Amino acid sequence: MTTAARVDASGVALEPAGAPRRIVSLIPSTTELLCALGLADALVGVTVYCVEPRDVVRGKTRVGGEKDPDLAVIRALEPDLVVANIEENRREDVDALRAAGLRVWVTYPRTVAEGLAMIRDLGEVTGTGDRARALLDTLEPLYARARERAAARAPVRVFYPIWRRPWMTIGADTYVHDLLATCGGANVFADRTRYPTVTLDEMAAKGPEVILLPDEPFRFRRAHLADFDAYPAVPAVRAGRVHLVGGKPFSWHGPRLAEALTKLPDLLAPF
Repeated sequence: MTTAARVDASGVALEPAGAPRRIVSLIPSTTELLCALGLADALVGVTVYCVEPRDVVRGKTRVGGEKDPDLAVIRALEPDLVVANIEENRREDVDALRAAGLRVWVTYPRTVAEGLAMIRDLGEVTGTGDRARALLDTLEPLYARARERAAARAPVRVFYPIWRRPWMTIGADTYVHDLLATCGGANVFADRTRYPTVTLDEMAAKGPEVILLPDEPFRFRRAHLADFDAYPAVPAVRAGRVHLVGGKPFSWHGPRLAEALTKLPDLLAPF
């Protein structure tokens, strides 16, 4: 039985070629996911930002950053699969790798459901369908439960900044926005562009009931809680619901989703 070609997020069909033995990952979260699928030994190259799993990535060739990969190093590794992402990587780099004859699989999940589908697709592309299915058997029930809880109560208004000075946050067309909605949150800047620059005065006018300060991409720390002291009337500030959180469960597609779907609904529980 012949396996049909699969089309990636860039619209390019990837012809079946058996399980890859030499993989370069250009996205930190996908590096972790590939290891969860049992492909740690097949990974030959990762970016300088690929930090997990630590015991795996410390022995891999570094191929530069997500926006500035060293294409010559990647070609020299002779990978039979490169995994990239539309948002994290540059199209010209992906095109150059394809022009060099390399097989590239491009991802772009912007919702939790698409993140789950990405796991399934990556499992198919890498010949690890059984491992992908086992991971989904854990994640999909958590996803269904989170949605059920969210549907049973009024959404809680949430401010989720991703940068400070200037303050930046997330709009509706983002994975984090959908994750918040899945777990019962209403992104207060859902009416803006994907990653808008905002002010704390604008934030205050939106009246968030919960403020989540992640540790990536900006590294929010305890000292930054004081930024909100000037806004005692904001419901989240008044109720002491300004939380420091790890950023990876909010933005890393793969195993980290389990933590988000388990813990986030409680953080977003109504008053």
